[in-house]
This record gives sequence, C-alpha cells and structure tokens, in this order.
Amino acid sequence: MPVNLYRRHYRAPGKCVGGHPPDSRSYEAEELRRNWKKCYCPIYADGTLGGKFNRRNTRKALWPEAKAVAGEWEARGSWEETQAPAQAPEPEPPPPEPSKPSVTIEFATDAYLANREGRDIAPATLRKYKTFVKQLREFASDKGYVMLEQLEITDMDEFYYRWKDGIRARAKKLERLKGFFKFCAKRKWIVENPASDLDAPVGSGKPANRMPFTDPELVRIYEACDQLPEIRWKNQLGSGSWGGEDVKTMIMLLSWTGLRISDGALFDMSRVTPHPEGGANIFLRMHKTKGPLFTWVDDWLYERLLAREKKYGAKIFATGRSERIDTVTDGWRDKIHRVFALAGPFECGRPTPHIFRHTFVRLLLQRGVSPRDVADLIGDTEEMVLKHYARWVPERQERLTNILREKLSSAPKPKLAVIRGKASSKAG
Repeated sequence: MPVNLYRRHYRAPGKCVGGHPPDSRSYEAEELRRNWKKCYCPIYADGTLGGKFNRRNTRKALWPEAKAVAGEWEARGSWEETQAPAQAPEPEPPPPEPSKPSVTIEFATDAYLANREGRDIAPATLRKYKTFVKQLREFASDKGYVMLEQLEITDMDEFYYRWKDGIRARAKKLERLKGFFKFCAKRKWIVENPASDLDAPVGSGKPANRMPFTDPELVRIYEACDQLPEIRWKNQLGSGSWGGEDVKTMIMLLSWTGLRISDGALFDMSRVTPHPEGGANIFLRMHKTKGPLFTWVDDWLYERLLAREKKYGAKIFATGRSERIDTVTDGWRDKIHRVFALAGPFECGRPTPHIFRHTFVRLLLQRGVSPRDVADLIGDTEEMVLKHYARWVPERQERLTNILREKLSSAPKPKLAVIRGKASSKAG
C-alpha cells in the first residue's frame, strides 16, 4: 500500500517562512495553487509497510526528493533503512533549521529605499526606485511569496520577462534589480543574487542619441507651435486650456537653460532672480562644491515667464490642480510630441524633449563657451562634453583646419601613375 506524503509545518510560531499555522499540514496538490506561500518545512510520510503503520520524516523540503525517499521505503516494503533485522526505531530527529536567514521582502525593500533616500539622490531618481520596489512587491504578492529567500532565479526570469518598457528603460530597471539583491547579499540576507544571470537587452549599450536640433529645425518647431489650436480640458482635478504659446514657452525654457522636461514641468518662479543689468538668473542646482549654480536668460524669455506667473502662479507649468511630477511631465511631453509631429522630419531621427538639452549645449559651444563651463551648467564632466559634443566646438574645428592647411597647402601635388593591364593573347 503506497504511503501518504504531506508537509508538516514547524510547531514553533513564526518559524515557518511561509507563515502557515504551527503544526498544520499541507499536501502537494494544495501547494500548486498560485497564491500558495512557499516554505521549507519538512515533508513527512505515513502509512502501512510490512504490516506496520508508521510516520516518518523524509528530511526533505522538496516534493520530488521526498517522493524518492518514500519510493525506496515502498520498494523494500519496510520502514527500515536496510533489510537488516528489525530494530527499535531511533528517536525522531528534530526538524532541520532553515539554512537561509528569514528576512521578509517588505523589510528588505524598505531598508533598500531608506538607503537610497539617505544618499540624497534626486527626487525624480528616487521615484524610479519606489516604482521598482512597488513592482517587485506586487510580483512577489502574486506568487504568494513573503520571505526574501523565496525569490529564486526562475522567478527573476519571469519578473524580467514581464517588463514592457523600452530598451534603455529595461536596462536601467535591471540595474536597480541587481543593485537591490547586491544590497541584500552584502547584509547576508541571501546566499546568492538571483538576478545575476540576467543580461541587459540587446542594444541597450548603444550610446544615447545626443544630436541636437539645428537652427532651421528650431524655427520649424516654433512655427509648428503657432499651428496648434487652443485645447480646453476639464476633469476631476479642474479645468483650463492650453495652446501653442504655452508649448512655445516651455520649449524656449528647455532650449535656453538645459533643464530636463521633468524640471521644466514643475518649474517654480522662486528659482528666478532679476539681474541688475537685465535678464534674470535661474537657479539650476547646488554644484559639487556645494555652491549654488545659476544660468542666465535674456529679457525676452524672462518676460514670458513673468507673464505665465501672473496667470498661473509660481508653478507656471503645473496649470492643473495636480502637482504630481509624473502627471505634469507626461502632459507636457505629449504636448511637445504634437509639435514634433507637425515640424518633422529631424536629423536626429526620433525627437524627444531631452534633445532640447543637447541643443542648449550646442548653442553655448557655437557661441564660444568653453567645454568646462558648459559641463558645469549641465552638471556633467568636461570629458563627456568633449566626447559627445566636440563637433560644435569652434576652436577644435579651427585647429583641425590649420593643421590641414599647414600640411597640405605647400605639399606637391601627387603624381598619378596609370597601370595598364596586360593584354592576354594565345599563340596559335
């Protein structure tokens, strides 16, 4: 008669990593449910073999391994380990202790977020970490997982496969996933990183497109703004309208300050200070030396910003009641893409609002601003500016031109040698 297999959960409260009631039982079919919380409690076998009823611990936590042990007992028709004469059964050993530390997914992700917040990273970046943690928790909840060690390599394969983001977004999210488990491994919460085998999407290592808009393209973009009709909107957050002049002001701000679209969407006029000699200074960020860094805008742009402040208040582009950065940014990104659809095609290929930041760099370099100063204004390194924007540095092109003039203008013209092919003939 075949023996019966079941999992017997630990008697001590809280010892079962799946959180099941102490000393309760579960069966293999029951654990196949989607929302079942996996654990490592030992699997027992009971039944009658050789005319003797017994209950024994297989000392296994996985069903295939427990079935193999029970199969050996059934094949022998005895509960004994060998065919030796029956002996008094040894005392049943205590249940094995879990080999992995018990840390919940909620605790680990909370600690990870606290670590990120303690590094004073940008609010927009912190929101991406929070979104990643939320998605990981939802995935674990769908699988019925509570403990960190329940997340295995195959689970991470599935989690990664579910992502529907673009190539670069998936690559960045994968960095956060690996970073999270690296954070946990350093604290001895897991034995190995289950995401270590995941590779970045093909093409994610390709350099980002840093081709700026040309001057003619900027003219077409501004003309396309004039073609936009005024659009009125109304929802549970309020009502209002927007048109081409609104989008044009946003584009001008991005092109002449180098701000990112998220910074422009929640731009606050408290960052603007009138300059005594005209125009205004706009606060960008605290520099690496912990000193404030400003950029300057001319009167024509400053006056447009002041006009919006009178109409909408200090947050001149958050015109609705919502100030949630994702909501406001997505709204302006959609408006700008409507302009792109009217103004294309573009040399950069597929335009995005971030290209206005590259355009800001081009405008500065072509007007003689040094790469070092440009790097300070965009919060990057001089090496990066020279690497990606060198073609717009006038001194570089002038230096290359002088080298070519010096080496080629006085050199003798090369003589061309004509090599004639031999005519093949056949003696006959």
